[in-house]
Amino acid sequence: MSLANIYCQLVYNFHVVIALYPDLNQAKSSTSNCKAKSGELEKPVSIMKLAVACTIMVTTLLGVAMDGYDCKVVQFIFGDSLSDVGNNDRLSKSLAQASLPWYGIDFGNGLPNGRFCNGRTVADIIGDRTGLPRPPAFLDPSLTEDMILENGVNYASGGGGILNETGSLFIQRFSLYKQIGLFQGTQELIKAKIGKEAAENFFQKSRYVVALGSNDFINNYLLPVYNDGWKYSDEGFINYLMETLKRQLTILHGLGARELMVFGLGPMGCIPLQRVLSTSGECQDKTNKLAISFNQAGSKMLKELSGNLPNASFKFGDAYDVVDAVITNPQKYGFNNSDSPCCSFGKIRPALTCVPASILCEDRSKYVFWDEYHPSDSANELIATELIRKFGFLPVNATNAPSPGPAVDAPSPGLAVDAPSPGLAVAPSPEG
Repeated sequence: MSLANIYCQLVYNFHVVIALYPDLNQAKSSTSNCKAKSGELEKPVSIMKLAVACTIMVTTLLGVAMDGYDCKVVQFIFGDSLSDVGNNDRLSKSLAQASLPWYGIDFGNGLPNGRFCNGRTVADIIGDRTGLPRPPAFLDPSLTEDMILENGVNYASGGGGILNETGSLFIQRFSLYKQIGLFQGTQELIKAKIGKEAAENFFQKSRYVVALGSNDFINNYLLPVYNDGWKYSDEGFINYLMETLKRQLTILHGLGARELMVFGLGPMGCIPLQRVLSTSGECQDKTNKLAISFNQAGSKMLKELSGNLPNASFKFGDAYDVVDAVITNPQKYGFNNSDSPCCSFGKIRPALTCVPASILCEDRSKYVFWDEYHPSDSANELIATELIRKFGFLPVNATNAPSPGPAVDAPSPGLAVDAPSPGLAVAPSPEG
C-alpha cells in the first residue's frame, strides 16, 4: 500500500468517526455547557469517543505494517543445479548453464529459463503446494527489494557444492559459502528498506532450503583431478562435508534461519552419466553407498544442530528410498525408462548437456531423467510428493490449488531487464 493510499484510508476513517460521533466537533463547547448542566459526566464520554477514533487510526496503521512486511512468508533457496532457476545463465564464464533448448520445454512459455530440467524443480513443487511463492534467481536483473519481500530469493548455482573447491571445472559457480555471503548482502538491502527490527522478523519467519552435496562427490571427490579424492577416505570426506555444512547452517541460523530443510542425496550412482561411465551400464554401487552415508550423517547432524540452536526447526529431507524404488521398478510408478536421459544424442553417450541438436524422447513424462544428470519434471513431482508426505507440510500462505503438471502460465524468471539487480551491491562474502 502506497503512502497516498494510507493517507486516503486514514482520512476516510476519520470522516467515518466524525459521522458516527458528530459531537466530537463540538467537544469543547459541549463539555463546557454540560459542566453547568450535568457536572463532569459528558467529558469522559467525549474522551472515550476520541479514544475510539484513535484506536481506528492505529489499527489502520498496524494493518498496513502487517500487510506489508509481517504476513507474507517467503523462502530462500541455497543449492546446485537441481534448484538453480537462472543464476548460472548470468555467469558469463560458467560452463554449467541451462540456456539452450530443450531446457524449460514444459515450463511457462517453453523457453530456457535457467532450470536444468524440462519443467519444475523439487523446490518449485513443494513451494506451490504449500503456498510459498517461487523465489526469483539472485542474478535476475529485475530483482528489487519489493520482489524479495514478496517472493524471497533463490541463490542456487549449477555446479556449486558445500565445499568451495567443488565444481571448479565449471569455471564460474556459487559455492554454498558464496551463496550465504550473497544472502548477507540481501539482508542489508532489506534492513535499509524496512528497518532492522522488521527485517529480523521477516527473515525469522521465512523458510529456508539447502540442497547441495551431489557435486561434492561427482564433481570433486570421485574425480582424480581434485585433491580431495586423494586426501580423504570415504568416511573422512563425509566427516569433512558434515563439519563444513554444520558451520554453514550455524551461520544461517545466526542470520535468522529458523525453519530450514536440507535435501538429502538420491542414488546418484544411478544417474545416466554414472551408468554410461561404468563397464556394465549398471548403477555404480560405490557412489550410491556414499550417498547413503551422506544422508545418514546429515540426518544425525541436523537433529543435533536443531536441538542445540535456539528456536531452530531444522529437518533433513531424505527421499533416497523412493527414488531408488522408482529407478529399480519404473513401471510401478508410471515410468518406462529410468536408465537413460530423455534429451540426448541417441546412442552417442554421454551427452553432457541438452542442446538444440539433441533428440528428445517420445513421452517426457515417462522418463525418470531429463538429461545425463537431472531428473525430469515428473520425477521431481514424485520426489516432492514424498517429502511433503513424510514431513506433513501444511499451507503457509493462502493459495489456490497448484496444477498437478508443469506450470503453463508461470513466468520465466530472468526475462525482465528493466531494473538492476540489488544483489550486485552486496557486502563482501567468502569466495566460491
